[in-house]
Amino acid sequence: MINWQINEWGQIKNISCDVLISALERDEWTREISNGATLVYLKDNNRVVVHYHPRKTFYNPTFLKKLIDDIGWSKDDLKRLKLLK
Repeated sequence: MINWQINEWGQIKNISCDVLISALERDEWTREISNGATLVYLKDNNRVVVHYHPRKTFYNPTFLKKLIDDIGWSKDDLKRLKLLK
């Protein structure tokens, strides 16, 4: 689990689903099954499910933190993907 600094969390907390999905695809996650608003991404036998709502941010910050943990991104990965400065 990432220990977020206030300025880092301030940058990441308002990302939209579109931005997160774009970052997943840049990080070579492949989209598999999609059923309506449920998008499934796979990479190296890891699976992440994103509930897609166009141009919407994640309403629950805890959910976004857990999603980033499930994806396995570190702060360096977030910087490489230009989600953090």
